[in-house]
Amino acid sequence: MEATIDRLHRAQESAVSGYLRIPEGLRDMALAAFFFSLMSLLVKLVGQRLPASEVVMARSVVSLAISWVMLRRVGIVPWGRRKGLLTVRGLVGFVALLCFFYAIPRLPLADVTTIQFTNPAFTALFAAVFIRERMTRTVVFSIALSLAGVTLIAQPTLLFGSGADALDLTAVGIALLGAVFAALAYTTVRKLRETEHALVVVFYFPLVSIPACLPIMAPVAVWPTAAEWLMLIGIGVLTQIAQIFLTNGLHKEKAGRATSVSYLQILFAALWGFLFFGEIPDGLTVLGVVLVISGVVYVARASNQAARSGASIS
Repeated sequence: MEATIDRLHRAQESAVSGYLRIPEGLRDMALAAFFFSLMSLLVKLVGQRLPASEVVMARSVVSLAISWVMLRRVGIVPWGRRKGLLTVRGLVGFVALLCFFYAIPRLPLADVTTIQFTNPAFTALFAAVFIRERMTRTVVFSIALSLAGVTLIAQPTLLFGSGADALDLTAVGIALLGAVFAALAYTTVRKLRETEHALVVVFYFPLVSIPACLPIMAPVAVWPTAAEWLMLIGIGVLTQIAQIFLTNGLHKEKAGRATSVSYLQILFAALWGFLFFGEIPDGLTVLGVVLVISGVVYVARASNQAARSGASIS
């Protein structure tokens, strides 16, 4: 796993050149979006029959095993220094994931993904309140631009009509709650960078989520089929890779800028739809792609200029 991550980093370095050299933290966030998009595809498939808590449990068990092996290989003590904050990170991450996995099978994938991607706005707010990060004009503008693009790509029925009455309002509320808790998780990760290794932060999520998930899963558990077992393992492996890139990205970039790059997950989802299901994007989707890419490029260039000048982005 560690060797694979290193190879992906080297591939990034060779691919990115010229006057737009995207900061390493933002590149990590882009790779996290790629692997999270693959994970979401598997969750949509397996969640048609298995309860969300069971999917979260399987994902957590795989993540715990991989994290433990990686920590042992690099000789890092897994328990960390700030155990209380690490536990909080695990709990808020668990709630966010449970909400997301619950909503995916119950709402159109475009809708639930759009709702989930409201979390960068909450992240920037929480980062400003709890860890004193400044919300600059550049961050606000890039988030607004990317969020507009995400909305056009997803074309959620909640905003565009055509079936809005058929939405499960409970699932919509749970998805929004998941976005809030995801923002809290991102903010705690940003704070933990001051004292904790990225692998320790990743390790604490399954360490906390497994015991938290047991009482929820036990009454509704369903034995998976062979194909579902493979998908559950795939969810765990893909999410572990994505979490490593996500944690590294949040350690290297301010929370608002870093999480705005996560909007790329929508672009990857559109690509999977075209390649595997023959879905052709319409004009609004194409416009949304342009807006999302513009937001990502804008914040990346601003970050580069600030790094060269030693100034803050404003």
